[in-house]
Amino acid sequence: MTGSDAQLWERPELLAALASSDYGALLRAYRKWTGESQTGVGIACNLAQPDVSAIEAGRRQVTSATVQQRVLDGLGVPAHLRPSAAVVLTVPGGDLDEAQALELAGRVGASDVGSTTLDLLEGAFDDLACAYSTTAPRVLVERLRTHLAYVSRLLDGRMTLAEHRRLLVIGGWLSLLAATVHIDLQSDGAARTRLRTADALAAEARHAEIRAWVLETRAWRAVTEGDHVWAVELAEQAQAIAPEGSSARVQATAQQGRALARLGDADEVHRVMERVDVLVASRPVPERQSHHYRYDPSKFTAYAGTTLAWLGDPTAEAYARDLIASLSVCEGLGPWPRRLASARLDLSLTLLKSGELDEAADAAHKAIVSGHVAPSNYWRAAEVVYTAEARGLPEAPALREAFTAMRSAGLP
Repeated sequence: MTGSDAQLWERPELLAALASSDYGALLRAYRKWTGESQTGVGIACNLAQPDVSAIEAGRRQVTSATVQQRVLDGLGVPAHLRPSAAVVLTVPGGDLDEAQALELAGRVGASDVGSTTLDLLEGAFDDLACAYSTTAPRVLVERLRTHLAYVSRLLDGRMTLAEHRRLLVIGGWLSLLAATVHIDLQSDGAARTRLRTADALAAEARHAEIRAWVLETRAWRAVTEGDHVWAVELAEQAQAIAPEGSSARVQATAQQGRALARLGDADEVHRVMERVDVLVASRPVPERQSHHYRYDPSKFTAYAGTTLAWLGDPTAEAYARDLIASLSVCEGLGPWPRRLASARLDLSLTLLKSGELDEAADAAHKAIVSGHVAPSNYWRAAEVVYTAEARGLPEAPALREAFTAMRSAGLP
C-alpha cells in the first residue's frame, strides 16, 4: 500500500491524526498501514531517521510549517485532508485581489513557531525570574543570552499575528531581566542597551507593564548611582503608565519612597510608604513567591526596613530584626539570600546611628562575608564601612578587610 492509495487515507487512525495535527501519530499510523520503515519515511520526507523516531515517540514536536509541508508532501496526503496551516491556496485565472485575500486567510494559521514553543518560552522566563534571587548573576546572564538568541532567531520565522505579539512580549521580559542582571554586574552599557530593547519590544507589543518595569529599573539604577532626584522622576513615570493593580505599580511606588529616603524627605517618605501598604494589602500571595516580577506582600517588610534605615528612622531596626529572624532560620537554603544580606546591612546602619556599635559591626560583617551582596549593592556595604570608620569602631579594620576581599572576589 502506498501513500497515494485512496483507501489508505480513509483509515480512522490517519484521519484522526490529520484532524488533530498530531504528526507523531500520523507517522506511526502511516508506517503501520504501509509497512514502510522509519528510514524510508525519512527519505520521502527529507528527514533523518532519528528525527522520524523522535517525532513518533513525542520527543520532538513538528511546529515548523516547512517541516509540516515536507511530511505531508512526502506521505502523499491528499490536499483536502491537510491541516489548514499547511494548505497552499491557489486561484488559477482568478482576480488578483481575491487570490491575495485567500492566500492571507490561508496563512492565518501558518507558523514556524507554534503555541507549544511559546508556552515553553514563557515557562522558561518564569523559571529564570524565580532563579534571579538565588543564582549568581554571571551564571544567570549566560542563560538569558541563550534564550534571547533563540527568541531573536524565531522572530525571523513565519508566525501568526497573535504569536508574533506573544514572542515580542517574551523578548521584552527576557531583555528586562537581562538588564537587571547587567546592573547587578555593573555592566552599564549592556544594561542600557537591554533596557532600550525591552522598551522597544514592549512598545511594539503594546505591553504597558513591561514599559513600566523598564522605567522602574532605570529608577533603581539611578538610586545605585546616587542620582536620587532623577530616580524619583523615573519612579513617578513608571507609576503613571503601570496597569492598575500590577506588580510594576507597587514596585515603582516603593522605588519612589526609597529615592525620597536618600533625599531625606521624611514626610513624603511616610506618605509613599502608606500608599505602598495600601497597594500591598489587597494583593494575593503569588503562586511563585520568588518571581522577580510578581510582587510578594511579604516583601514589604524588607522594603520598609531599607527605606527607614536610609531615612535614619530608628523604627527601621524592628523591621530589619523581624526579617533577619524569619530568613536566618533557613540561611543558605532559602530563596532570598540577598534579601537577608540587605537586612543585615540595614540593621547595621541603624545600630551605628543609635550607638549599638558591637552588634552593628557583627551584622555588617555577616552581610559582607555572606557572598550575597551583588556589585550593584557594594555601595550599601561601603556606606556601613565608612560609618564604622568614622565612628572609630575597633572592628572597622576587619570590616574594611572583608569589604576589600568581597570586591576583589567579585560575584558569588
